[in-house]
Amino acid sequence: MAQSSHPSRALRRELLSETSAPASEFVIVSERFEYATQHSSEFIDVTADVRAVIERSGVAFGQVLIASAHTTAAVTVQEHEPLLLRDMARVLERIVPASDYYEHNDFTIRTDVPEGEPENGHSHCQHLLIGASETLPVQNGEVRLGVWQSIFLVELDFPPGRFEGEQLRSITVQVMGLRGEAESG
Repeated sequence: MAQSSHPSRALRRELLSETSAPASEFVIVSERFEYATQHSSEFIDVTADVRAVIERSGVAFGQVLIASAHTTAAVTVQEHEPLLLRDMARVLERIVPASDYYEHNDFTIRTDVPEGEPENGHSHCQHLLIGASETLPVQNGEVRLGVWQSIFLVELDFPPGRFEGEQLRSITVQVMGLRGEAESG
């Protein structure tokens, strides 16, 4: 493996945990959550649900994966401040506006279009900017988030004609790691 010629720019290094345990203490727990969304560019805070899965799993040290099962609903870590959430929705619309032309929406050239397919090319492109999942460390039985950080499911698509609560979205929360009070050093 080639070594980087660039020195570390880290100001400080802190060993957060070093754990060893028998393989029988390693577990993987997965749960699925479903949410009814209300509108496009909706940020749904799922942090409490993620924390609850970690608690139920008993994992002390490991990681948690939060993944969307959709190509027009994303997962991100961001600050939960209502005005900022509106700002982020506005930025997404400015960068990838629904009013632009998307070949995905041009049903005169697109083949095999399912019945009732919405014109949602912009939602797929917005998803490209955010992503489908986040993986975060679990330490001492807690997800490691910054003071202002929350985990969000972001609805990017809400086709016209849908009523509030009709759009169902799901995420998978998968915790993996060592169960119990593992020794740390």
